[in-house]
Amino acid sequence: MIRYSSVKGDQMCNLYSMTSSQAAIIDLIKVWDDRTGNLPTLPGIYPDKPAPVVINSDQGRVLTNMRWGMPSPQFALKGKNYDKGVTNVRNTASPHWRRWLGPDNRCVVPFTAFSEFNKGPKWFALNTTQPLAFFAGIWTEWTSVRKVKDGETTDDLFAFLTTEPNAVVAPIHPNAMPVILTTPRQVTQWLTAPTQDALTLQRPLPDDQLVVVDGPT
Repeated sequence: MIRYSSVKGDQMCNLYSMTSSQAAIIDLIKVWDDRTGNLPTLPGIYPDKPAPVVINSDQGRVLTNMRWGMPSPQFALKGKNYDKGVTNVRNTASPHWRRWLGPDNRCVVPFTAFSEFNKGPKWFALNTTQPLAFFAGIWTEWTSVRKVKDGETTDDLFAFLTTEPNAVVAPIHPNAMPVILTTPRQVTQWLTAPTQDALTLQRPLPDDQLVVVDGPT
């Protein structure tokens, strides 16, 4: 299942927040190089906007900003002269996505809460204090037309994986939820393990590790 970049009610997790500090990200998962500058609090991150992600480099982990939305498959671009991108990726068996599943193109996306839509947004977090966690993601450098008025641009793009929903998310969005990593060990597994080992993390978060919250804090 592929979800396209949109904030309409029939789409999943096209809005999330990252209100933790960059120092917390750096400390929790041992970032080697921070390229984000003075990272502000981000209570609302939307498709096609820049957001912080962590990738591997030869020297260590790098915290950097990328644009949310991976390149769309060719069939989705038929008749269009621009590509808004794909925010969420489910079908990791697809050749379109498989090329970016190696360690060089994996990333983790820090967040503190995410939103699903069903007659209005509902927010979810690990608990009511909204601690730092990570989506399992992929990224690539890509040249395309994201907006016609801007013409062709080259951007670092990312998206995160989804899976079947747990019992907390399913009443709001019955089709999918993001793949969530909650420990440094899981982050290391996603960023460095062989592909098949890394993809064992594409599973719902246990029900007792997620709660509904009023909104970003």
